[in-house]
Amino acid sequence: MNPESKIEPKPHYEILDGLRGIAAVIVVLFHLAEPLATSRFDNLVNHGYLAVDFFFLLSGYVIGYAYDDRWKKLTIGAFLKRRLIRLQPMVILGMTLGAIGFYFTDSTIWPLIHNVPFWKLILVMIIGYTLLPLPLSMDIRGWQEMHPLNSVGWSLFFEYIANILYALGLRKLSNKSLLIFVLFAAIALLHLAITSPNGDIAGGWTLNFEHMYIGIIRTLYPFFAGLLLSRITRPVRIKNAFLWCGLLLAAILFMPRIGGEEYLWKNGLYEAICIILIFPAIVYIGASGIVTGKLGNKLCKFLGDLSYPLYMTHYVLVYFYVAWVSNQKVIDPTTALFYAVLTFSGALILAYISLKYYDEPLRKWLQRKQK
Repeated sequence: MNPESKIEPKPHYEILDGLRGIAAVIVVLFHLAEPLATSRFDNLVNHGYLAVDFFFLLSGYVIGYAYDDRWKKLTIGAFLKRRLIRLQPMVILGMTLGAIGFYFTDSTIWPLIHNVPFWKLILVMIIGYTLLPLPLSMDIRGWQEMHPLNSVGWSLFFEYIANILYALGLRKLSNKSLLIFVLFAAIALLHLAITSPNGDIAGGWTLNFEHMYIGIIRTLYPFFAGLLLSRITRPVRIKNAFLWCGLLLAAILFMPRIGGEEYLWKNGLYEAICIILIFPAIVYIGASGIVTGKLGNKLCKFLGDLSYPLYMTHYVLVYFYVAWVSNQKVIDPTTALFYAVLTFSGALILAYISLKYYDEPLRKWLQRKQK
């Protein structure tokens, strides 16, 4: 038996799992509110996109906790295989569902969908399985996305980059060297945030220099700050951590735009402070909290289990919702709310079905095969 097969998973941080679920739910709400906003200044879930940066920080923390002390028994190949088993099944499902629904989202916002040949759709889907970014010439939807069948694929692309960088060498950095690296990454993130022409750090989903730069900056600080946090801190007992962390995270992501059109840098500064200082504090407090009672444990586990399938499949339904919104000359608020609730409910159901009947069974089978 390979030494890697003897490595057992460590206990989960239940509260961090629950917080991941809260962030995933808010991402869905952000994407449902986005088509109804007239600009980036009046989205009802204005900073929902920062959930991605929170995911990166959580990922770095959990990777450090799970693997930092196991490299004597673990090869780079075995680590990457474990990450593929964890992440890739939902990548494939999300791209497949996006391809199945593609032609049905023909609308005023995507008027050329019906002109896309079937062979090109299949090619885009297959490339999407690899998460390799598509050039603009292969954009079949018209939003300049590098994953036009499942928009959120861009963040998984950068997640893999962070995992590869960790495995290939950055895991070997001493705490002092890692701290220096993280400080430089924080400075780069702060500079990006306060100098952004849009007053925010949103970006990373298009294969051009601007978006690739934004994507890598958004990834490097939170992921490796999470790794550093897992190394240099020791959780303590904090009461009601899930409640307070959940409320603080929701408040950050729902926060209205700051500074308006006149002072764009203020909003950028807010986002930088949230990512550089507040998100690490939330993760530390969450890791320090203890869930008491069966209800709390079940809630955190349910949210944690559902979080990744929800994130990776919800946009398949959001495409239909965006198409409906774009086809309306006048949007009645009550009708819009009805379709938003319907899409949200459908996203939860789709995520649960994906989890129970696809993701969990497939990952268990793949784990057995590698032993």
